Amino acid sequence: MTVRDRLLALVVAVCWGVNFPVTAIALEHFPPFLLVALRFTLLAVPTVLLVPRPAIPWSRLLLVGATLGMLQFAFLYLGIAAGMPSGLASLVLQASAPFTVVIAGVWLRERITRRQAVGIGIAVVGLVVIAGHRSQVAALLPVVLTLCGALGWAIGNVAVRRAAPPNPLHLTLWMSIVAPVPMLALSFVVEGPARIGESLGSVLTLEALPSVLCLLYLVLIASLVGYGIWTRLLSVYPSATVAPFSMLVPVVGVLASWLAFGEVPDTVELVAGVAVVGGVLYASRVPRARAAEGDPEEARVDPPGSVAVTETGTAPPRPAVRR
Repeated sequence: MTVRDRLLALVVAVCWGVNFPVTAIALEHFPPFLLVALRFTLLAVPTVLLVPRPAIPWSRLLLVGATLGMLQFAFLYLGIAAGMPSGLASLVLQASAPFTVVIAGVWLRERITRRQAVGIGIAVVGLVVIAGHRSQVAALLPVVLTLCGALGWAIGNVAVRRAAPPNPLHLTLWMSIVAPVPMLALSFVVEGPARIGESLGSVLTLEALPSVLCLLYLVLIASLVGYGIWTRLLSVYPSATVAPFSMLVPVVGVLASWLAFGEVPDTVELVAGVAVVGGVLYASRVPRARAAEGDPEEARVDPPGSVAVTETGTAPPRPAVRR
């Protein structure tokens, strides 16, 4: 990669890492389900008007939107609203990578390599340590909700692979049309019309300004700028060259949360978080020598970090080639 493109990849990692404390600030004014609905509504309107619909069946588009859009962000936002530190959330969401590999093995019958199995094992141990530690020092529910978000993201990753879109960016944008109506209805039922009215009625006040700006950040910077740069890099370089930069997202997330809120993970959570990220990175890395020699074990299975990375961190598998 050129120096310019390496810097662009770092810009994406920063955009997506800052996404976590930004989400926490947005949730200070908007309830979780309403925030999901607003985020995807602001993204869906220009998408429908300006972006061609991906050439895949509607059923697969709806599945991707329901999982990557609704399940992932609804549970993530619920977790942060329930007390999950935003920096720790950026680490726990890396669970999507081992979840993706396991679900792809069951759903798509993809064989898990030894390297992936070892990486998954390391990441799972790290997650178990974090969950166990949080259950002793704080509420466990926010961790469980965040893991549910990671699971929804993982199902969406496999759904993307199954859909095999010719243009992944178009699918990423078009999945935004799925979430607004169901999430608004869910917000109406769970969060109530009074809370919705209070949030929207005071949206132009000075007190709401930080949360409104953060909502715009989620739409314009995390989604449009981040995905735009990332897709361009993936169109120029091999995915194995670009995808490792996604491992910087939780690093930036932890640092940004520390700067924004003074969140400092304790030693146990920090070490376990490093184990999670390290396990994901190990599982997604194809050894150069074996890949160059065409090793069948490494060639049959795409690594979990191989094409499109979502703003919450890890790359889902590359769309499958139809046989």
